[in-house]
Amino acid sequence: MISDRVKKGMEKAPHRSLFNAMGYIKEELDRPLIGVVNAKSEIVPGHIHLDRIAEAVKAGIRMGGGTPVEFPAIGVCDGIAMNHIGMKYSLATRELIADSIECMAIAHGFDGLVLVPNCDKIVPGMLMAAARLDIPALVVSGGPMLGGRIGDQKITLTSLFEGVGAVKAGRMSLQQLEELEEQGCPGCGSCAGMFTANSMNCLTEALGMALPGNGTIPAVYAERIRLAKYSGIKIMELVEKNIKPSDILTEEAFYNALTLDMALGCSTNSVLHLPAIAHEAGIKINLDMVNEISGRTPNLCRLSPAGPDQVEDLHRAGGVPAVMAELNKKGLINTNLLTVTGGTIGDNIKNVTVKDYNIIRSIDNPYSTTGGIAVLWGNLAPEGAVVKQSAVAPEMLVHKGPARVFDSEEEVIDAILNGKINKGEVVVIRYEGPKGGPGMREMLSPTSALAGMGLDKHVALITDGRFSGATRGASIGHVSPEAMEGGTIALVKDGDMISIDIPAGKLELMVPQQELDRRRSEWKAPEPKITKGYLARYARLVTSANTGAVVK
Repeated sequence: MISDRVKKGMEKAPHRSLFNAMGYIKEELDRPLIGVVNAKSEIVPGHIHLDRIAEAVKAGIRMGGGTPVEFPAIGVCDGIAMNHIGMKYSLATRELIADSIECMAIAHGFDGLVLVPNCDKIVPGMLMAAARLDIPALVVSGGPMLGGRIGDQKITLTSLFEGVGAVKAGRMSLQQLEELEEQGCPGCGSCAGMFTANSMNCLTEALGMALPGNGTIPAVYAERIRLAKYSGIKIMELVEKNIKPSDILTEEAFYNALTLDMALGCSTNSVLHLPAIAHEAGIKINLDMVNEISGRTPNLCRLSPAGPDQVEDLHRAGGVPAVMAELNKKGLINTNLLTVTGGTIGDNIKNVTVKDYNIIRSIDNPYSTTGGIAVLWGNLAPEGAVVKQSAVAPEMLVHKGPARVFDSEEEVIDAILNGKINKGEVVVIRYEGPKGGPGMREMLSPTSALAGMGLDKHVALITDGRFSGATRGASIGHVSPEAMEGGTIALVKDGDMISIDIPAGKLELMVPQQELDRRRSEWKAPEPKITKGYLARYARLVTSANTGAVVK
């Protein structure tokens, strides 16, 4: 056992004494030591209840013959960090989480890991650590929040962000916004739509790194506690059989995950996180592959923000296994791949059927014949840009308009809320990329404000930053190269015409090359916005969005 290096032999008497000091007994030390990485905190709704999940995991580990050893992981709440300096830190924590788990696992000789995350950067950060460490590991998340309700209207956190814009536009009263505030987030769990947290938890099933149900069982269901206990039992089987992430996280597993991504219409952030996880597994995913898979994968679900349905509805309809079973009818899923169940994807979806075709469309009756995410190319994004096309109004799939250029999120929010954005314009938000932000902030506030003001069918947004999974509309992010690296987005001026053609995968700045060359010769990178601390180091080391914004 790996843990023998911290507990076996005469020379480890000091080590055992330290275990004694924590109350461990010989019988516990004779068993495999399983790290339980718990992201529980009192600042994230998706994490507030993870102590119960972790306790259930530990019960399962003991039933399976192991000794659980719990330690913490940090997590930023993207909603609370939104639209201020805090959001610069969100993506950057992904690397901190992976690094800290690596440190803890190797320093203490764990034989396996059960990873207990729930929200946006915590899930991919933990998966990155699992791939890097390559010791038996699996994920069991805290589960999605139940959706809010006002009468028969389904609401989520998106409703609140859009409500701010609606109040500004005179389309909603403050009293109505206060009612949304009271009802929008009814309890613990990751926010109820197919936003980034729920996207990543669903994709973890497709990767084979979590038991079926991980992505969709609501946080408050007893079924979630049972899943956690089974996960604790299952890690002991993985340790006994020495089934490691490298046996599961193959190139084909990432193809499965991207295929599910397109069928579900997941957050565009998945196109940041899957390449980063693959990078740790020694596998390369590029944006060409994303487009190729999107081109052959039908979009079967329109969950919030693309439609009214929520993740609890997806669970009721059969969850991730049902979506994968539907995709398998056309041979779009590789069913031969190993998973943490000890069986294959095919074993996991055997005899699974869709329970509600209103939530999960039939493979023969999809919302569209292509996937929920599209990658755009052109002189404005030579290395690619990403859009959640399933959440774009049909009239905005092809658009041409004059640029309105802003060098920060704060500037554009001020312009939107003060009625300074006009129908037909293309809002460009730059110097918000991984280096320029730094930290590549999510920009849910500007997109939601536009939607709340009724402009989401008239105005496009383009940024070298990124958008929340809760965003809808023609919101194009991840523009690469970013402005801070001298990408074309740094050269755009107010009034320049921009052409967007999402079905054709095109994003063009309609300015002659000679003029762009002249502007480039005059361009100088601005001074970094943050010059000390973790973010300053992060900005020096982080790569472009098209590579997954990994740190090198």
